[in-house]
Amino acid sequence: MSTQIRGAEVVMKCLVAEGVSTIFGYPGGAIMPIYDALYDFRDTVTHHLVRHEQGAIHAAQGYARTSKTVGVCFATSGPGATNLITGIADAMIDSTPVVCITGQVASHLLGTDAFQETDVIGISMPVTKWNIQVTRAEDIQPALAKAFYIARSGRPGPVLIDITKDAQFGLTEFEYKPFGEIRSYNPSPKLDVEAVKKAAELLNSAKKPYLLVGQGIILSSAEKALVEFAEKSGIPVASTLLGLGAIPANHPQYVGYLGMHGNYAPNVLTNDCDVLLGVGLRFDDRVTGDTSRYAKQAQIIHIDIDKSELGKIVDTKIAIHADANEALQELTKWIEPKKHDQWIQQFRDLEAIEDEQIIQNVIHPVKNELKMAEVVHKLSEKTDGRAIVVTDVGQHQMVTSRYYKYKESNNNITSGGLGTMGFGLPAAIGAKLGNPDKTTVLIVGDGGFQMTIQELGTILQSKVDVKIIILNNNFLGMVRQWQQLFFEKRYSFTDIVNPDFCAIARGYGLEAVKIDERDQLDGALDDLLNSKGAYLLEIVVEQEENVFPMVATGASVSEIRLS
Repeated sequence: MSTQIRGAEVVMKCLVAEGVSTIFGYPGGAIMPIYDALYDFRDTVTHHLVRHEQGAIHAAQGYARTSKTVGVCFATSGPGATNLITGIADAMIDSTPVVCITGQVASHLLGTDAFQETDVIGISMPVTKWNIQVTRAEDIQPALAKAFYIARSGRPGPVLIDITKDAQFGLTEFEYKPFGEIRSYNPSPKLDVEAVKKAAELLNSAKKPYLLVGQGIILSSAEKALVEFAEKSGIPVASTLLGLGAIPANHPQYVGYLGMHGNYAPNVLTNDCDVLLGVGLRFDDRVTGDTSRYAKQAQIIHIDIDKSELGKIVDTKIAIHADANEALQELTKWIEPKKHDQWIQQFRDLEAIEDEQIIQNVIHPVKNELKMAEVVHKLSEKTDGRAIVVTDVGQHQMVTSRYYKYKESNNNITSGGLGTMGFGLPAAIGAKLGNPDKTTVLIVGDGGFQMTIQELGTILQSKVDVKIIILNNNFLGMVRQWQQLFFEKRYSFTDIVNPDFCAIARGYGLEAVKIDERDQLDGALDDLLNSKGAYLLEIVVEQEENVFPMVATGASVSEIRLS
């Protein structure tokens, strides 16, 4: 005679079967049966109690990115579920695999505006890779198996499962059956070898070939294939924000960071190459600038696992629907060994201009005020570019992406496509738990830090060893920069009066120090990195420091400003 168990226990057994060992969440009425079942799995699964549901989803994102597994979070119905939406949208655009499990009112109350009832399926549909509402206990297991399959396969993304309270209480038999395939869903496209050969022909005949790489390299574990292809082809390589670390920053063919606040050379010379190969990137507006003036002289080859991205933003000569790792390995077979020393020297010449006009002035400043860039530069040197670095969103994010020299992948954890302020602190918690053996440093602005500052409570309770650097300029810095450059210095509500961050941190059990002098910086960073347990370092930086270079909205990438 078979034994029946409650749907809530089915949830936990499914998670264990999928290898889940870490969950971030916040309990409530509609998800209480699942939390009751979780009580009996405490030796197998560690649950981290966040202080707000947004913290749960961002922590799950950070965990997924550093562990290279699926992140998991729990929330209750109504406001609990809706508080996940920002993070779900962030995970969707940044291709982060997370499974969100929300409780829901009993099925007979659906559509009645019951207490804490919200149509989370309708709300989340545009920002999930897949979602489903489960109203029967027997449907929980297949829904969860399908959720994990969809979240991690192909281009990864977030999935939401909304489970009614009666389904959680309902009885059913349990046998875990991993999910196999979905008709019309093709997460592993067959590589078109003939298209790869044509791409190789274009590249072999090019005088100024150029390789742009995005996060798809990291998601497909194509870092080794990328280096092998680059070194055989001799082609210069530039990276998007989320692609940083896909190739080591000190590689002789790496020419810099693309985008609005990226490096001068890789932006300008986009409009000088003759063949442009993009692998695992979306050609989003921060990379292309004005698309009507983007690489019009070049024949473009685009490789991406998401077919919808091919031809969406830029016209392509050759579109290859494929996994980046598989495609690069095949392309390397057909590429001719070459050197493009003169072409790469053009990047180095422009790099020298940027170094003289911008970089040296901000990493070795003469003025008394500390600059964000010198802080990040010193941190990069002290950690040899090998720490996990989490950023929030704003000027500090752009400065970090420019001056932290990533030598390894999966170390750059940031909100790229959505640009979510408040992402940093909870994502750093998840990132550290996802790879506990590596030093994890959060670099955050004074504005974004206060959006999820309550997650210091999660650090306190879960004893998470996160090193926090607040770059405090008492402004919402990125918006202020735009107001200065494009709105005649009309600083409308961007100056911010801050609390005593160190006192707050100490209240949560963290050691905390504040500095505002250059001669304090070296020692303060050493203390931060050598500390046992979580630590907060507040650094007062120049109030009106701007981040350059900069591509203004509507400008061509070749019109990037140095001042």
